[in-house]
Amino acid sequence: MKDFSRLIALIGEVNYQKLKNSKIAIVGLGGVGGYVVEGLVRSGVENFTLVDDDIVKSSNMNRQIIALQSNLGKYKAELWGDRIKDINPDANVKVIAERYSEDNPIDFTDVDYVVDAIDSIGCKIKLITECYNNNIPIISCMGTGAKLGGDFVVSDLYSTSYDAIARRLRRELKKRGVEKLKVVCSEESNKSLCVDEDGKYVPSSIVYSPCMAGMLIVKEIIKDITLK
Repeated sequence: MKDFSRLIALIGEVNYQKLKNSKIAIVGLGGVGGYVVEGLVRSGVENFTLVDDDIVKSSNMNRQIIALQSNLGKYKAELWGDRIKDINPDANVKVIAERYSEDNPIDFTDVDYVVDAIDSIGCKIKLITECYNNNIPIISCMGTGAKLGGDFVVSDLYSTSYDAIARRLRRELKKRGVEKLKVVCSEESNKSLCVDEDGKYVPSSIVYSPCMAGMLIVKEIIKDITLK
């Protein structure tokens, strides 16, 4: 049994219905994307498209909600689909356990909002450009790894500084005619790298950084949808 009475008391029935009927796609279900899903389903959103081809690994334990010992080796998209339904049985969930890429584009023209929580720069560029050209609202998360301060803000891509992902995106998206992009980012310089289970250098991480970035995205989506 679901109960959103406390949410409705805060935002009103009209705004609750807007959230309930909205269709949100989350592309990338790692640290940031997972917290976005958690926040949105607990805010009354009932229509989800979840895109991620990754499985839960032991290195996810320190920061991802879905990372449990019992979930190791399972697809994050499928696990999140089950979790959404466990929170709200009335939710409609489209699970796509695939990688969004140039070679595997996914049509998002039927959604109201897209969340870009992808790690790959190339995939981010493809997704952002497609949404921009089709007038689909999108919010994109910049780097949250190796960030200790938690000072994340909402900004336009072309107003950011310090973030290495944002710097590369500005250059490439400008070439493609993307003139604006809402992003969540931190102006804190990166701390340190570490080696993952595959022997690759990856950013160090702490749980509250992707959590804070993800919840800031949730806040922004709620604001945008309810102010329509």
